[in-house]
Amino acid sequence: MTEDNILLEPGSLWNKLVEQTQYARQCGALHSIETEYQFIEHNGISFLVRSLSNLARKEKAKKKQKQTNQDFNPFLPYEPDLFVTDISSTHLCLLNKFNVVDNHLLIVTRDFEEQENRLNLADFLALWLCIQEIDGLAFYNGGKIAGASQRHKHLQLVPLPFIAEKCYLPIEPVIATAEFNDSIGKIPQFPFHHAIALLSVTQSDSPIDIAQGMLACYDSLLQAVSLDLDSNSLVQPGAYNMLVTREWMLIVPRSQESFSSIAINSLGFAGSLFVRDREQIKLLEELTPMNILSKVAFPEK
Repeated sequence: MTEDNILLEPGSLWNKLVEQTQYARQCGALHSIETEYQFIEHNGISFLVRSLSNLARKEKAKKKQKQTNQDFNPFLPYEPDLFVTDISSTHLCLLNKFNVVDNHLLIVTRDFEEQENRLNLADFLALWLCIQEIDGLAFYNGGKIAGASQRHKHLQLVPLPFIAEKCYLPIEPVIATAEFNDSIGKIPQFPFHHAIALLSVTQSDSPIDIAQGMLACYDSLLQAVSLDLDSNSLVQPGAYNMLVTREWMLIVPRSQESFSSIAINSLGFAGSLFVRDREQIKLLEELTPMNILSKVAFPEK
């Protein structure tokens, strides 16, 4: 892979995202889901809890898709009205059709690859090309148990802050407390198995060099949480969530998709949780957010 694989014009992504979002709303291709939100304080984190008042619309649409075609793939072919831009020879950007967060980007492989496949250099190149343009939180739901709703490999990027003037990134305060042994760290407030590493990026690094460094970091984190792969296998040995910013990468292995009817994806480990209604909010308050995250992960060793 070389610089020739890069198709994204530097400095263009944000404007293209904003323009396509406006167009997709006007033509009806984008189905934004309205939410109400509140904060639940626990273990030094102000968990952002969104109540998905229109979640039924999303679930109805997905159910219809499955009934129509069991092998339906929304990314192949993708809806032209959701297309944002080409990133590289292997990846492109789409809008999240059922977005809860504004300007939610999907970083999708052009050809079909399984979501449970190992991430590779091309994935990290596409990810970095986007995250260097948009200061945000990137994440990957590695398998159905980790919250993936589509089989076609895709990473996701949501801009920061999560809520202007109120919430930048809920777990930011505890990221600062991470304790490192060599390059791999642990966050004392996280009672579940995880690993975090800082990314070392300088302005003189090329996108390819940065992507190679991110891939090496990813491999080290997988090994640290006992998810290291056979070099001859494309498929990951277990489900996990991955969070990435310009500064760090975090991986959390997953044991189950949900707990007490509350589903968790990568954003849960960033401190952003989604519930259906007031009953689930009450349940979340009773069980506590950190306890629910622990139940869908593994105990810290």
